[in-house]
Order: sequence, then C-alpha cells, then structure tokens
Amino acid sequence: MEKILKPISGYLMLVICLILFIASAYLFITGVEYSVTFVILAFLVFITSCFFLKGLMIIQPNHSRVLNFFGKYVGTVKENGLFFINPLYSSQKISLRSENLQGQTLKVNDKMGNPIEIAVVIVWKVGDTYKAAFDVERYMDFVRMQSEAAVRHLAMSFPYDNLEDDHAPITLREGGDKINAILEQELTERLSKAGIVIQEARISHLAYASEIAGAMLQRQQATAIVAARTKIVEGAVGMVDLALKKLSEENIVELDDERKAAMVSNLMVVLCGEKAATPILNAGTLYN
Repeated sequence: MEKILKPISGYLMLVICLILFIASAYLFITGVEYSVTFVILAFLVFITSCFFLKGLMIIQPNHSRVLNFFGKYVGTVKENGLFFINPLYSSQKISLRSENLQGQTLKVNDKMGNPIEIAVVIVWKVGDTYKAAFDVERYMDFVRMQSEAAVRHLAMSFPYDNLEDDHAPITLREGGDKINAILEQELTERLSKAGIVIQEARISHLAYASEIAGAMLQRQQATAIVAARTKIVEGAVGMVDLALKKLSEENIVELDDERKAAMVSNLMVVLCGEKAATPILNAGTLYN
C-alpha cells in the first residue's frame, strides 16, 4: 500500500553543504602550502558534502517521489518544495498531474458484426504511486494498452445503431452519457491495478468503416424516407376521413361508394404526392 512520507526541510542541509564546500576549498588551499594532511582532509570534507547533496531533492507541484532503500519501499513524498532524505535512498519521479490520452482510431466490429471506426479521449492521473511504480512494468504503456482493449470491448458489446437490432436498449451512436459512463467504469476496473484514476472518458470519433459507409448511408436514408412517408400517409388518411365526415354531417353533397372511392383516390394523390397536383376544373354537373 502507498505510504506518505514527510521528510525534513532541505534548506538547513543546503546551507551545511555550502559551508562544507567552502571548508574543503580552504583546507585544500592551506594543505597545498603547509601539509598534505590538510589536502586529504579537504578531500574527505568534499566527499561528505557531495554525499549530503545527494539527499537533497526538489519536488515540483503535482509531482511525487517514490523512495526505495536497497529494494525496499520506504514511502512516497507528495509535498512540494526542497527536502532532505537519506542519501542512500533511490527515488523515482511520478507525475500526479491530469493527462490526456488521445487514442488512435481503431477499426473493430460492433455487436452486429459491422466494421466501424472508433476513437476515445481519456483524462487520467496517478492516484496510487505504489501501484504505478511496482505493480506494473511501465504504467504509461499499461494505460495505453488497456485503454485500447477497453475501447475494443465496448465497441463489440453494443451495436452502432438500432437499424438492425430494434430491441437494443443502448447503441454507440445514440448512447451518449450512458456509453461514456460504461467506458469510464471499464477503464477504472482495468487501470485500478496500476493505481490510475479515470477522470473522464469520451468517444471522440465514431463512424462506419469506409468499405460499408456508402451502403450504410443509403440504408439510413431509405429508413428515413420510409418513416417520413409513413407519417405522410397517416396524416393523409386522417384528412380524407375528416373531409368525408364533414361532407356527410353538413349535407353538402351525397356521394355513393364509387364517388367516395374516386374522391379518396384524388385526395391521397394530392396529399401524398411529392409535387403539387395540377387541378382540372369540372364545368359540368357532378356526374359528367
């Protein structure tokens, strides 16, 4: 588990190291003139100051250091500033900033077997430095590979649209926030092993593959035309029925079945036709 350390401030040790550097220089100059002993002592003081300098570390905002002592995890420092730690500790820098991952466009098959192109944008950050440093080999590569696997699984779990599956509760094209929530959940489950926190995941590109895009576009257009025609016919039938009822209730004209059929036919042609009908005036009686 991640263990947070609070090391001592490094400013005092920085001053001590500077004093040791000055002392080693003074001893070296003195030793050159008077005694070799001073030269040896200057060398030892210089080595000591370099050893202490190795224990100084600067941590920038939203960064951390994972500390090890001869292969044993000591803890993680997440505070910002200048600190002094055991010079024998080894440290690993891990950024705690939010990062964007623009996934490449993947070509996969949806639930219905149609080839589609899909890409996502993921916002993530490191939440557990211990897992990121020790539970996976390289957490950046782990994020990239597992994100691609999650996107492929998502695309294969849902149809692109409901043209072939009328009972599909969620589709990739119309799922919206539900699809994004499912993607975030799957990414969280996959990347929690590396201590990664998913802040946001969104589909950035979604389309049929180029080899079937034209055919699918024609199918969508045909479906839209059929739906529009259905609405037009339903409206026209209602208008014809209303016209016949009004003529009958107000006794404007009596029509037999043959005349009613002719009137219905003419009205349906006028109401359902794509172009405006050309009127023909009847100058005679109703039965001419």
